[in-house]
Amino acid sequence: MLKHTVLAMLLATPALADINIYSTRQPDLIDPILQAFTEETGIVVNTAFIEGGLIERLEAEGTRSPADLVLTVDIANLSAIANAGLTQSLESETVNANIPAEFRDTNGLWIGLTSRARIVYASKERVDPSEVTSYEDLVDPKWEGRICIRSGLHNYNIALLSSMIAHHGAEEAEAWLTGLKANLAHKPQGNDRAQVKSIWAGECDIAIGNTYYMGLMLSDPEQAEWANSVNVLFPIIGGEGAHVNLSGVALTANAPNKDEAIQLIEYLTSDAAQSLYAELNYEYPLNPAVSPSELVQSWGTFTADSMSLSEIAKHRAEAIRIVERVNFDE
Repeated sequence: MLKHTVLAMLLATPALADINIYSTRQPDLIDPILQAFTEETGIVVNTAFIEGGLIERLEAEGTRSPADLVLTVDIANLSAIANAGLTQSLESETVNANIPAEFRDTNGLWIGLTSRARIVYASKERVDPSEVTSYEDLVDPKWEGRICIRSGLHNYNIALLSSMIAHHGAEEAEAWLTGLKANLAHKPQGNDRAQVKSIWAGECDIAIGNTYYMGLMLSDPEQAEWANSVNVLFPIIGGEGAHVNLSGVALTANAPNKDEAIQLIEYLTSDAAQSLYAELNYEYPLNPAVSPSELVQSWGTFTADSMSLSEIAKHRAEAIRIVERVNFDE
């Protein structure tokens, strides 16, 4: 009788559904965190890396999409996915308690998970840190031929230019980008780490990049020498603070496994997951109960720009037009 009772209970217990994620983040950055969630809950997480065309794919799949969540970087990407009607509102007291309101969409259409500052890497040998205190300083003629940067059309730089527009207006932002172009050592190329390598090689003296790349370089024996050749500087923008951006998550409009997906989102905002983000990826946790890693803290403290990220995202289209107008990448 007992065996039959146990069997009946097992059959009556619904099986845990897998969670499917579409992610623009490299798998090695998030897999350890997702694995920790699986070990804790027994819920398997499947990740599809989508390098481009995420919105188009979700739109094409419509109600047939297997995706429960999207993971991506940049407030503009999060806003674009939400504005396309591809996410649904999330109501979670846990998430609201873990992530401050300024890092969540007002309608719950996306949730920020981590932040990163877009900062200046400066040669320890050739640049006094006091020489760069603002992004606006980068157009000073003394930097002619001394700056390296990746493509102006990359999301990271479009967000920075969008912030410049939000603070100063489109006309001044275009003048700033024109001045920045005049100070480049060579045409924009490579990724953020390549810019630091160029400083190490003596090709330029300062570069713009995201904070977490410093941690990634220091953990690589070959790249550690590049990282040790530069200082991390936190310039302010518009007299406010350093430009920051987000990585975030959103619940898809047609999530087949909504309950499990919400459970994962809640986990990603928890102290445990935020600590993993901080230690493994060198990002700044958005959960105020969790501190950055000791390595990240060693780079110094900074005040983040108080401009709303949602406001900055509104200027993305104009920023792209400005980059194209000044032929920044040519």
